[in-house]
Amino acid sequence: MTGLKQQLLGLVEHDLERIEIALVDNLTPHLDLVRQIAEHLIFSGGKRLRPLLIILSARICGHENDFVARFATIFEFLHTATLLHDDVIDGATIRRGKPVAHSIWGVPITILVGDFLLARALCIASETENPRIIRVVSEMTEEMSQGEILQLMRKGDFRITEEDYMSVIRRKTGILIEGACRTGAILADAAPVYENALTTYGSHLGLVFQIADDILDYTADTAVIGKTIGADLKEGKLTLPVIHALKAAGPDDRAVMETIITAPDFSPAEFDTLIRLVEKYDGIAYARTIAREHVAAAKRELDTFPPSPVREILYMMADYALDRRA
Repeated sequence: MTGLKQQLLGLVEHDLERIEIALVDNLTPHLDLVRQIAEHLIFSGGKRLRPLLIILSARICGHENDFVARFATIFEFLHTATLLHDDVIDGATIRRGKPVAHSIWGVPITILVGDFLLARALCIASETENPRIIRVVSEMTEEMSQGEILQLMRKGDFRITEEDYMSVIRRKTGILIEGACRTGAILADAAPVYENALTTYGSHLGLVFQIADDILDYTADTAVIGKTIGADLKEGKLTLPVIHALKAAGPDDRAVMETIITAPDFSPAEFDTLIRLVEKYDGIAYARTIAREHVAAAKRELDTFPPSPVREILYMMADYALDRRA
């Protein structure tokens, strides 16, 4: 997939440059400390998937102007805010290969910088003077908060079902990617058929992206994904590979898995045992199958549009979302 990644980067290089410039230009806090903390994460190697989707969604609908890149920063600010807050809630230590912000500046200031980024995003959204866009951005913020609460409510709960899991990841991750595609179409004043197609494409893509992240937690290493391996499990988050394996496992193996998962701080050897059991019961393979179904569904939505270079890039992004290595 290195070839696909490089091909994609070559096709969107100019757009990524515009996004980086817009992020610098539109952060604009009054306090240097706020900028320093925000930039610690914003410029630490994010993929810019969400702002890029806004630009591409507007473009496939025939819309292109300088404001689109400024508007696209909203979604990077929202995403960064959720990461700052999540790292505090989860007690994380590493994000994108760097110490988390609250380990450097403390919890209170980190939370407030996250709040600032949420407000900054809403402020830029208001510049559109489009009630539909403001509503979408506001509703996304609501959904992401409720997704985090729902995940906390189900923390360490072995009864969590695949349906519960999908509901959480749609709210926590999917809604932001879905919203990026939808607001790109609204900016373009696209016909309802195109707006609906892009919204559904984004919904499927968001699920793929999170499922792929959850697979990486069992198949990659810290140096590659930039966070501690097994971190989700240590935080009590049961993701699709484990949910499926627990459901399929026999009583003895399930008991072993539950013992490891509930351990306050399981060892690397215990985590290796868990991975072997997840693989034994096809948890990773099953998660990939579900993700591939959503990749195919996302691509079908793009068939609403006539063939174009932008459509091909969006096809490629769906493939990359699943098969990336970090």
